[in-house]
Amino acid sequence: MTDTVPVADLVDQNCHGVLRTELGLGTFEARLGAARAPAAPGTTFFDTQTGFAVRRWCPPLLGLEAHCPPAHYLARRRELGVAETSRRLLRATGVSAHLVDTGLPGDLTGPAEMASAAGSQAREIVRLEVLAEHVADTSGTVDTFLVNLGEAVHTAAFSAVAFTSAVAVAPVGGYAPRVATEPPGPVRLRAAAGRWLARREEERRAARRGTRGRGGGAVRAEPELLDHLRWSAMACGLPLQLRLGAADPARLADFAAATQGHGCDLVLLHGYPHHRQAAALAGRHPHVYADLGTVPARTGARAAGVLAEIMELAPFGKLLFSSGAQELPELHLVGARQFREALGRVLGGWVEDGAWTRQDAARVATMIGSGNARRVYGLG
Repeated sequence: MTDTVPVADLVDQNCHGVLRTELGLGTFEARLGAARAPAAPGTTFFDTQTGFAVRRWCPPLLGLEAHCPPAHYLARRRELGVAETSRRLLRATGVSAHLVDTGLPGDLTGPAEMASAAGSQAREIVRLEVLAEHVADTSGTVDTFLVNLGEAVHTAAFSAVAFTSAVAVAPVGGYAPRVATEPPGPVRLRAAAGRWLARREEERRAARRGTRGRGGGAVRAEPELLDHLRWSAMACGLPLQLRLGAADPARLADFAAATQGHGCDLVLLHGYPHHRQAAALAGRHPHVYADLGTVPARTGARAAGVLAEIMELAPFGKLLFSSGAQELPELHLVGARQFREALGRVLGGWVEDGAWTRQDAARVATMIGSGNARRVYGLG
């Protein structure tokens, strides 16, 4: 049996709150799937790597046998209640600090509630797109909107630990997706802001009439406005997390080169299945970091192999753990447990082969699990 190296403390450098409401079988298992949609008829999302991991790690913490039937697990979950279930699962993650992206909709716990339930430190990550939407709702003109937006970004920087923004994966309105290598000029920026504000107003009028507007209220519908937001956030000096989704990190090569030396670290989030490209980009630029989030939960028994691939390409000081978990405390637990086991097996194998000493393996485990995040985000 392969030796393992213990991975003690974790900093979850990108996660979300958990639901405050009870869930039935269908609504629970929909949240095990990446699309948050129901499973196909005759199938279940419990028959995924994530589903099997939930059944492995979570039931014993609620007083059940591992791998018990999903219906039994959810009945016990309802018996304990949402608050107690969340407390048990979050405290079992061994995460000492949660960096919480508060930009998702829904009845989710905020950083303070996460800290209380998990017994951890918790800080907020501000989602730039949501910040812009909040500012737009209180700004009547383009000029007022842009002034208020600048003030809101700088105000948020005083309490936030980082900003986050999505990288588009498909053209919107004929505009080719990209991350600009420089801020847009004032004329282009005002035009983009004006178009976006007009669409949001149209949507509000349509909602009052009970009809459907054209859509496009999200900031990503105006890439130049989103470019402005990113460059404004970088000027504050906080790390900027870029949510890749299905986007190839290679598309960010020019942006990474253009931002080097600006005093802002870039963290590439959720790069799987393009994890090798994300790791390579982190290896080329001193201010770029690669997130390991979603790899353990989504790859399950293959997690150790995928982590080893990432570690072939990026310096170990450039890799960060996260769960990327949202809505379900089970996903927080699975992310932490699967990560610990996978990284422990990778490093333990290298120790067993004689390639590493156990002391070096333990040092690298601490770097990736928590030390790198504490340095990048300035955590105590």
